[in-house]
Amino acid sequence: MSKKNRSKFRSFAIFIILSALAVGVMGYSAFYGNALKEKTSIYISSATTYEELHSEITQNLKSALHRFAFDFYASRLNLKGRINAGYYCFDEGTDVIRMVRRLVLGEQTPVKLVIGEARTLPQLAGKIATQIEADSATLLRTMRNKELRRELGFVKDSTIAIFIPNTYEVWWNTSPEKLLRRMHREYNGFWNKERTAKLKRCGLSKYEVMTLASIVYEEVKATSEMPVIAGVYINRLRCGMPLQADPTVKYAIGDFGLKRILYKHLKYRSPFNTYINRGLPPAPICVPSVAAIDAVLNYSEHKYLYFCARPELDGRHNFARTLKEHNVNAQKYSKAIDKLRIK
Repeated sequence: MSKKNRSKFRSFAIFIILSALAVGVMGYSAFYGNALKEKTSIYISSATTYEELHSEITQNLKSALHRFAFDFYASRLNLKGRINAGYYCFDEGTDVIRMVRRLVLGEQTPVKLVIGEARTLPQLAGKIATQIEADSATLLRTMRNKELRRELGFVKDSTIAIFIPNTYEVWWNTSPEKLLRRMHREYNGFWNKERTAKLKRCGLSKYEVMTLASIVYEEVKATSEMPVIAGVYINRLRCGMPLQADPTVKYAIGDFGLKRILYKHLKYRSPFNTYINRGLPPAPICVPSVAAIDAVLNYSEHKYLYFCARPELDGRHNFARTLKEHNVNAQKYSKAIDKLRIK
């Protein structure tokens, strides 16, 4: 071989080696490199087809090479026959290999379930349904399931007491029954030794604390006043007086927008109306805040039996020991809302 031909051969060999290296680098990058254009979230329901999943993922891949790599590896691991429902969140740096493996293995990303303000079970079910796969009707049926309620130790429509306001990490496709059991575990965890020890002081059961806390929560939003108002209700329970809590009237009527409770409302017949029934209502009238629950457990000891919103309408209250003192406070409040023509 002449010197000229040897030079050509070396150049060709180098070209082949470099080409192979380039192909290898490109192939490695296609499978293990950054494949996504941006952070991508995918919700896969039990009804999602492979075609729908494929379309949603591949449209967010950076190049045709990444799409080829995804198809190749998805076929190799039989992703089409092994789709796992759930919520998956892939960071921008996720590669094709990791992406397909997570989908095949069902390595979901937990969602943050916020349990907050809700006055009724249907309302609570509706709010939860916007955060997980289950629809509100299915959730509500589970919440009202007699066998499950009995197993968890709750009676009709009292399941709302299980829910402690907080943010929880759950699987998006968790079943309503599993969710309810999870909330029951959280409820039991919330009632730790410290809180349970305080039940004796107030003379109430856990369920009764949740019920009274729901009234306190609806009655006042100023956290600092909650223990004082809880103390008023505890005093009334102990001396056999009806609670006469306006929020229970609104709940009984089903009109939570009432701005002024009138005499006709006080006579509305319902087990939840604490103007015509002594003691606590049969169930909580909302999901109480943790502050309201702790306010009942740490209620203020005093001799107040009455409270009334202040005429300043600042969300706070005037407290009284006698009906005479209370009537004076009530008249001042009535004049204030009459001026504003609140009906």
